[in-house]
Amino acid sequence: MDVVDVLCKRRSTRSFTCDPVSDELIQKLLIAAMAAPTAANSQPWEFIVVNDPEALSIIREEMVFARYKAPLAIVVCGNMKLAFKGPGKEMWVQDCSAATENMLIAATGLGLGSVWIGVYPLDSNVNVVRKILDMPNEVVPLNIIYFGYSEEVKEARSRYNEKRVYFNTYDRNRKHRSKDKPKIGHY
Repeated sequence: MDVVDVLCKRRSTRSFTCDPVSDELIQKLLIAAMAAPTAANSQPWEFIVVNDPEALSIIREEMVFARYKAPLAIVVCGNMKLAFKGPGKEMWVQDCSAATENMLIAATGLGLGSVWIGVYPLDSNVNVVRKILDMPNEVVPLNIIYFGYSEEVKEARSRYNEKRVYFNTYDRNRKHRSKDKPKIGHY
């Protein structure tokens, strides 16, 4: 499949079958994650694989926006001991986001559904995830990604909007309509 087709086919899944994700596919997701680019090759990421039903249940109970019943969660974390120091210290967010996107795309190509649940920068979410997974303070959970076999079939789509593209310079005179209010399940 063409890579752009995979990108357009990737959709957030909120309804999963209970079929487990194999260790082989988990390994492929992690390989895809760690193929992501990082600032100065710092690779500040760490990943917590959660496939124990009891642990997944606790995450669902404690995280309001993470109540989807998927058989697998991977928590993408930034280790501040590995991240840049000084002015570039927040680059870990970009690095770990690139790893996240790689996993989302890989999941689609592997026939899995996925959904990205934001954790950082909300302290309330960060603290809950740290507590559940017994994480040290220098490791910051960026997000939780649920994976599994989708019960839903969604059509591929692109949200390409030529009004968001500029060539060579920004056009300050271009008028934009305000963005429509999000609809549940629109992404």
